[in-house]
Amino acid sequence: MRRLLHGASFRTSARAVLVSTLLAVTIACSRHPPAAPASAGGGQPGAAMAEVNGASISAGDVDASIAPALSKLQDEIYSNRLASLNSLIDARLIGAEAKKRGVSPETFVTTELAGKVAVVSDADIAAFYEQNKARLDGDLAKWHDQIRTYLQEKRDTAARAELIKRLRDSADVKVFLSPPEPYRAKLDLAGAQVRGPASAPVTLVEFSDFHCPFCRQVQPVLTQILQKYGTRVRLVYKDMPIDGLHPQARGVAEAARCAADQGRFWEFHDKVYANPPDGSAPRLQDYAAQVGLDPQKFEACRGGRKYENDVQRDVKEGADLGITGTPAFFINGRFLSGAQPLETFSRLIDEELTTGSRAAAR
Repeated sequence: MRRLLHGASFRTSARAVLVSTLLAVTIACSRHPPAAPASAGGGQPGAAMAEVNGASISAGDVDASIAPALSKLQDEIYSNRLASLNSLIDARLIGAEAKKRGVSPETFVTTELAGKVAVVSDADIAAFYEQNKARLDGDLAKWHDQIRTYLQEKRDTAARAELIKRLRDSADVKVFLSPPEPYRAKLDLAGAQVRGPASAPVTLVEFSDFHCPFCRQVQPVLTQILQKYGTRVRLVYKDMPIDGLHPQARGVAEAARCAADQGRFWEFHDKVYANPPDGSAPRLQDYAAQVGLDPQKFEACRGGRKYENDVQRDVKEGADLGITGTPAFFINGRFLSGAQPLETFSRLIDEELTTGSRAAAR
């Protein structure tokens, strides 16, 4: 039962293969690998880190240029500390209860969980395989033992979590570790397309590529967010076409802005994301007709590349903010990368609504 004392083990090769097969998923279109973490060192924000022809570059200047990366590292440090802290708290609670009973921690856990963890049956394995076979390369026989291990360890972990909850509920546990102050980017929203009222307490800014599959994948989630939060959230769209991956996306972004000239940006936006990637002139003209645009005005705008500089301005802003893939989001200035599920967005939005903070994103 040592596994139950320390949490489910991921070292078993069979389980590792299954977990990686089921869970390995890319959630962003990337134009280049993320930048390497900054080297160790630093100082007070005003401290000089270098001089160029007598003009100093301060620690604050450096930190500002890599603020999103630093924020991510700080979040990772906090998450690791919190996980370690929880493990130490759990071990101490288990140790204290075991000492009361005059047994070892392992014996205590074994006794407490005896008969409370159901054994995985062949029917459970078959049901799991049927639900996930589209992502598994091979038949049930190939994955049978790995699935059994995976499901059994999930049940072991759930049973142990329930035991820990009971111990925590009956103990006086105070946690003083606090999360780092979130990084909040300053965004230029002038001229951007917006869904939702300007008075909304939460501003969700999306940097997106019209031909990125993960940008398309996240659109229903964004719709759910607007439905769930109503006037409390507004969605702002910014262009981030990745030319190396999607050479037609920039033209689509410019065309969407031409649709905005006629008050049909979001209709055009929705039409593009609802269809396979195609930035050809006939396809864009077809979309324009479907959303009721004046074809001559649309073509004059699109053909003249009226919004070439505006799209590039968004691209530069995104690059300056450290964005390396799409979709990328800022929730009241707090960075969130990739096509995340509704729960991830909701967690950050709820935090913003609870604290009542507003980003200076104008």
